[in-house]
Amino acid sequence: MGYRMSGFIAGTCRTQATLFPDRLDDYITEDNTIRVIDVFVGSLDLSTLGFKTVSADTGRPPYHPSTMLKLFIYGYLNRIQSSRRLEREAGRNIELMWLLERLAPDFKTIADFRKDNRKGIKNTCRTFIDLCRQLNMFTDALVAIDGSKFKAVNSKENNYTPKKIAFHIKRVEKHIEDYMKQLDAADHKDDQVADDTPIQEKIDGLKKKLAELNELKEVVNNHPEKQLSTVDPDSRLMKTRGMTRAVCYNVQSAVDPKHHLIVTHEVTNKQDRGQLCSMGKQAQAALGQDAVTVLADKGYYSGPDIKDTQDAGMTVLVPKGDTSGSEKKGIFNRSLFQYDADKNVYICPANQKLIHRLTGVENGMTIKRYFLDVPTCRACELKPQCSNSKEPRRIARWEHQDRLDEMDALMVSMPDSMLIRKQTVEHPFGTIKCWMGATRFLTRRLKNVSTEMSLHVLAYNLRRMISILGPDKLITAMAA
Repeated sequence: MGYRMSGFIAGTCRTQATLFPDRLDDYITEDNTIRVIDVFVGSLDLSTLGFKTVSADTGRPPYHPSTMLKLFIYGYLNRIQSSRRLEREAGRNIELMWLLERLAPDFKTIADFRKDNRKGIKNTCRTFIDLCRQLNMFTDALVAIDGSKFKAVNSKENNYTPKKIAFHIKRVEKHIEDYMKQLDAADHKDDQVADDTPIQEKIDGLKKKLAELNELKEVVNNHPEKQLSTVDPDSRLMKTRGMTRAVCYNVQSAVDPKHHLIVTHEVTNKQDRGQLCSMGKQAQAALGQDAVTVLADKGYYSGPDIKDTQDAGMTVLVPKGDTSGSEKKGIFNRSLFQYDADKNVYICPANQKLIHRLTGVENGMTIKRYFLDVPTCRACELKPQCSNSKEPRRIARWEHQDRLDEMDALMVSMPDSMLIRKQTVEHPFGTIKCWMGATRFLTRRLKNVSTEMSLHVLAYNLRRMISILGPDKLITAMAA
């Protein structure tokens, strides 16, 4: 029998009977987050959002979508993402007992809901952004766009490229060659009888492996992106921070600098380049206006993509990285050649005029080339510093380069723009990865990973709004 020490706070005896049982509601404070979840889900028209709200006529009745959605939002808010962990928490967590009215779905039902209601979950995430817009959270019409690599279920060992396949084939062929030499050596030994069966079995196994690798080689070479992930085919080998490589998905997001809310997001297996206009248009739709200012890093710098974004009515700020390699070559950087728009010429460091002489199309872009005549260029004293070639130095100019020049001038007038971008867009990614436990996605295939990310974004935005307004004001706004 236990005892209680005097001078300390005493608990209630576990076997103590009560005349009136406690209510679950007595354990939930008025400012508890789960009350926000309950009101938010209760305010949704789940059928319109795309959830399956009609139950089957046969068999056991299903759980209502609102019950399952509440479970998932609570789980992602509290770093409980797996279906098995959610199943355990539903049976022992008093907050979930209150939220789900003591219902406890099994893990298979939980996992199937996430898989079968992708559209509804994505639309729920958008609906919450609509609520934020109605509460005037996005008055500045400014977003920072960036992408971050999130590891996929597929490991690096189960991702194959032509180079990797060639390495494995070469290694297996080397092993077969070594074992064949061992067989030849054993055949020439007349003074003893050796059992070649183990070696022959190894050779047969290696030949079988070699045949599998050759089949895989053909699949990889025929793949549009020249790589294959065998566990999650939609994932891709990508460069991550520190120039290391991992099998990932690239999560794109547009974030509001004022409140750090994720305005819109998209999961892709492509690199950042080429995603600017697409994300910008999604941000326009989420903010409900066209005149949006977009900040992005140099990984998004693409002339046609920037022009398309500007044509859509947005103001774009993207710094240009120097990829010319002029410094390593020991020649003048392209930036030292000044363009004269009135005369349509470039002025070189020797104060000579480079005239437009050629026009061609490269990668769908019309490119004009400017250069001096050969005698003038060769006679120039600065020729060794200008070009290592015998031919004159040529300057290429895209036909819409003036658009990019205007953007560069605007960036000079806004020197803090890239600092604002960094401070804005890194915060949500860091928070979500922390909630995930710096681990991989739980699901496979792009469509399922997108659903998983929508739940992360919804939970993140919900937590931000609770921090900004407080539970009471947010509940009042949702109920209005």
